[in-house]
Amino acid sequence: MPHSTPNEDPRLTLWLRVREFAVPPSMIESATARRTTGDWAAACAAAHVDVDLNLRHIARLHGQELATHLRTDLRHLAPDLLRWHMPRIAPNGLIRPGLTLSLARYHERDNPVHLVARTPPAWADAGQRISLALWDGSRSGPHPHPHPHRRFRLDLHRHLWDARRAGELRTRSETAPHARGWAVDRWPAEARLLLRADGQDGGTVAVRVGGRRQVIVDVDASRVGNEGPAPPILPDAATWVLPDLALLRAGLIEADRLHPLVAAALVPGRSPEARPHGHQSENGPRMVECRGAQHRIALVNGVLVALDHDATEIRREKLLAELTGTPLPCLQLIEEAHRSPECLLDVRARLEHGDAAGAQATVDGLLGPGARLPEGALRDVLEEAALRRIDHGLFRAGLGSELGPAERPDRRSRKGRERPRHATFR
Repeated sequence: MPHSTPNEDPRLTLWLRVREFAVPPSMIESATARRTTGDWAAACAAAHVDVDLNLRHIARLHGQELATHLRTDLRHLAPDLLRWHMPRIAPNGLIRPGLTLSLARYHERDNPVHLVARTPPAWADAGQRISLALWDGSRSGPHPHPHPHRRFRLDLHRHLWDARRAGELRTRSETAPHARGWAVDRWPAEARLLLRADGQDGGTVAVRVGGRRQVIVDVDASRVGNEGPAPPILPDAATWVLPDLALLRAGLIEADRLHPLVAAALVPGRSPEARPHGHQSENGPRMVECRGAQHRIALVNGVLVALDHDATEIRREKLLAELTGTPLPCLQLIEEAHRSPECLLDVRARLEHGDAAGAQATVDGLLGPGARLPEGALRDVLEEAALRRIDHGLFRAGLGSELGPAERPDRRSRKGRERPRHATFR
């Protein structure tokens, strides 16, 4: 797991964490395989995206033409790419809670209908799930924030979720490096797209540059200033350099770890169907460097065993370790796996990002699927996560919660303390 150093950009550290735990290679591979066969619903399931849509009901309510456009968009939706580009908060890169953002707009008479992505409120503890729904301008419904947020308009950045438009990533992200990660070179062009979508040929847009600070971009003069009116707001996806490009420039990620659609757009010669590079499988014996040689550790009858050391050597090394405090590397790894697991932080991070399967795979990779998990911190964190899911129930971002209003925790305080503020990175 990557760790931050004083010289690292915290944004890049956050995105490395997201790539490792929130959108791992296994999710990308599974979602891509299902999407390319035309099974968009299974692709959404692989990326932990709930579909709160009924196409037949939508056709009756809004007409067959709109339902056809919607079905076409869903067939080309890359839900894992959408998850990667969702707005996130520091320090752990979790998806921004309680959010509704527009993915596409369909014009029906005078009232546009939006395909939206929603995230549950923070109190729901919903396992970092996303839901897709249709929003027709109504302010009613179970979601606490049904109206699409004007800072996060992916309907103007379809290349961040639509497989047909992913090739635009190169042109929409070409910008000179900036010390603070702003995509300053793209602001005038992106501002024109925003104004054109709102029916304006020119004018000014506000650009948020952190905290409550903003600058004003005059599209006609292509200049940046600090004064003037502040309509409308340039979406965050156009404000910052895209994370893939920033990570590539910093040398923190290889092209084979990018999403296939992103790699095909940013790296010449890459195929959009290529599989992302993942971690080496750990189902077989694990290789450990032990005193200048590569030794094997494997699960035998539910117990980790150093295969390349006989019983006499192991007894002698255990005695020496008690005297010198320096155990054999193979024995040290086994001891840590049972008492203070190396993978504890890895498991905790995967659970934070809703990847319960990945957390269990990490445990199985270390101890094997047949091992009984011993008492200790690793077992505690897995049990705590399971209990939280039972307590809160499965909260789907667009359907509400089993908890009634009187049972929901106070959003302004928790046990008498104010809720901590989170820094928003996207």
